[in-house]
Amino acid sequence: MLSLRAVSPQLLAPRRLRILKGRTHSAVARPVEKRFEAIRGRPRRRLVKPFDSSTSSFSLCTRKGLMEDVRVATSLVDFYCKCGLVEDAWYVFDRMTERDVVSWNTMINGYLGVDDHEEAISVFLEMGRQSVKPSSRTVVALLLACGEAMELRMGQELHCYSLRSRLFHEYPHVGTALIGFYAKFNVKVSHNVFDTMEVKNMVSWNANIMGYFEAGDYLMVLKLFVRILENGGEVDEVTMLIVIQACTEHGSLGLAMQIHQMAIKSELSCDVYLANALLHMYSKLQKPEFAYDVFKSVPTCDVVLWNSMLSTYIDFSCPEEAQSLFLRMLTEDVEADERTIILMLSSCADLADGMRFGRSLHAHVIKAGMLIDVSLGNALLNMYEETNCIEAVKKAFTHLPAVDVVSWNTLIAALANSNSKVEALEIFLRMHESEIKPNSYTIISILASCDDAPSLNIGRSIHGYVIKQGIDINIPLNTALTEMYMDCGDEVTARNLFDCCSNKDIVSWNSLIASYIRNNQTHKALLLFRRLISETEPNSVTLINVLSSCIHLADLHLGQCIHAYITRRESSIGSDASLANALITMYAKCGSLHNGEKVFNLIWQKDVISWNAMIIGYGMHGQGEGAISTFRQMLEDGMKPNSATFVSILSACSHCGLIEEGLLLYNSMFRKFKVKPELIHYGCVVDLLGRGGHLDEALNFVNSMPIEADALVWRALLSACQVHSNTKLVKLVFEKIVELEPTNEGNYVLLSNIYAAAGVWSDVWLIRAWLKEKGLRKPPGISWIVIRNQAHVFTARDQSHPRTDLIYAILSSLSCSIKDAGYVSDIQWILLDEES
Repeated sequence: MLSLRAVSPQLLAPRRLRILKGRTHSAVARPVEKRFEAIRGRPRRRLVKPFDSSTSSFSLCTRKGLMEDVRVATSLVDFYCKCGLVEDAWYVFDRMTERDVVSWNTMINGYLGVDDHEEAISVFLEMGRQSVKPSSRTVVALLLACGEAMELRMGQELHCYSLRSRLFHEYPHVGTALIGFYAKFNVKVSHNVFDTMEVKNMVSWNANIMGYFEAGDYLMVLKLFVRILENGGEVDEVTMLIVIQACTEHGSLGLAMQIHQMAIKSELSCDVYLANALLHMYSKLQKPEFAYDVFKSVPTCDVVLWNSMLSTYIDFSCPEEAQSLFLRMLTEDVEADERTIILMLSSCADLADGMRFGRSLHAHVIKAGMLIDVSLGNALLNMYEETNCIEAVKKAFTHLPAVDVVSWNTLIAALANSNSKVEALEIFLRMHESEIKPNSYTIISILASCDDAPSLNIGRSIHGYVIKQGIDINIPLNTALTEMYMDCGDEVTARNLFDCCSNKDIVSWNSLIASYIRNNQTHKALLLFRRLISETEPNSVTLINVLSSCIHLADLHLGQCIHAYITRRESSIGSDASLANALITMYAKCGSLHNGEKVFNLIWQKDVISWNAMIIGYGMHGQGEGAISTFRQMLEDGMKPNSATFVSILSACSHCGLIEEGLLLYNSMFRKFKVKPELIHYGCVVDLLGRGGHLDEALNFVNSMPIEADALVWRALLSACQVHSNTKLVKLVFEKIVELEPTNEGNYVLLSNIYAAAGVWSDVWLIRAWLKEKGLRKPPGISWIVIRNQAHVFTARDQSHPRTDLIYAILSSLSCSIKDAGYVSDIQWILLDEES
């Protein structure tokens, strides 16, 4: 937020507005003199070590007898005050043989300069006891002190004095100070003071406007601004700053643009401070293009203005534009500061070459000799974590000159989220032994490493550690513990934690619903959702999770019901792109693409995810041309495709047999759109070639990849071998997969299916025997059906359903009827023991 404190220290008071509502004089019932009587006797502290030159000056003045001259002594007091040495200033002041009102004002302002408002008031009271008549400057200084000390009664007494002595009528700055003082208690009183002023200047207007701004009455600020113009008055930079900020807070884009035009006409728009305020205003009013116009209009931008423009681009998810502007900043010899680097580091995760750019920023920091403090160090760690450079996170952490709890948390989170569970726990133990102790966010980070059944005991130990160390189990930590127990298979403890949390928020509900979905317990997620809407209000994340449940259950009817609920709840589905995108995905995956198209057309501002969802939908429904057409329309609308877009369009081409089109799109990824291919894109190309029967070309493509293929890529090729019954490549491909995933039973099942389809039953038998020997077992098949809003879940050989006997009897009858009709089992999908 734009700071206006520096505009006029005496008139534009700090923003701690405390409107006096029902306050009586009981708060100031004790006489003012008595309240400050004890201050004079308290121990004095030297704020800064005195300068040798000043000490010698005092000694010299004393020896030469110059301390008898009130002007010389006052100058020496003023010198000490401006150096922040108010206790030394008081020492000199206390030994002055003669003091005038200027001397007293100098001492009062000295204490105000170090924010010691009570001491300033105490000096004023001493001044009164010595019968020195306050001047207008004394009153102004004391009103500032009373405002900061919230001394309403004394301020009112000063008001009365200024009226009796005619200071209020003769000196406009006294009236202005009274406006600033009363604005801290009641802005209407300050406005009354303004109306009674006989002579008003621009500073008085600004003080009155500032009072309403600090009171949050932005509309009144704008009304007063219009009143100035209607009276033929001229505004200055301070007025414009306040009014621009009021427009920002009020959200008045139309008026903001008019004020901008006025600033241009008055030749104020080139002022760096005003330009920064205008840029911030347009950014907050969702007009980044206008913000850039302001930026361009300033002939000489300082680093603050560059940072504001960079921040705007990053806030509006334009990392490429921010990167380009940063590079331009360097070429124009503008020296980047710590904030510049922190801003750019935060954008790296959204850049195609974010890892490389982040490293170059780190190198720039070292080369420029910038001090890497805790804030910059944490920004570097966060950048490396978000770009998945885990080794760089570890290395950077060890070289940081200073770390705090955030640094440790970032390192632990990076390791935990990269499946380096053991190392994450080791770092956690190191942190425990260090001077910096873990907090609740540390625990949340380390709990991310406990996400499967073997990690349950570790998770329980961490929970015990939290209790033993007395770490506050706030809502986020309680939610993380619930997630951990769910992911580790201890649903009972998870539900106990959830149910016993008396102040759980919507995030807690969403987390448990998502955990049920993640653990294939969709029916329980729906039951929890029904309980949620009876107790609290769901948000868009809740509804997105529930739509995901509909996809898992393939329940179009339920999805339509959720859509109806959203329509009743929201004024327009088109205003929430995230929710609309989830609806598109649900309709596409539940077989109702035309309804997905309707939702897509309703979105006011489509983002890249909206287009990707539609492209995926067309691909799933075998409408490859529709997917490509949507991709082209996306480009025509000015939307830049991202990495996920190319996964969507390549998958669509693969499913629809559009090999040439898919290869053309793949080749355009980096050349035309500067999107660097990742392993998932290479896998899509392998799948594209494999589905088309070009197995040799697919193998050559894998061997020519610039990075080593992972199991996903090789598995795509193995699946193609299965589709085309090609047993020649199977052995080579399977060996590669086993090297990468030796314990993934799904790979062996896939190989078994290939041999079964080819009738090589001896190899099927060997695979099955090997699986049994190693204790690996294919996960049982699962299916479900929704009847009367209740999901019935079935797994292979399951006996838990209450009507199991009836189900298996009907299943047996159906099998007999199928065989009688002449159908024969497709044995390529059946393991040997199942066939026998």
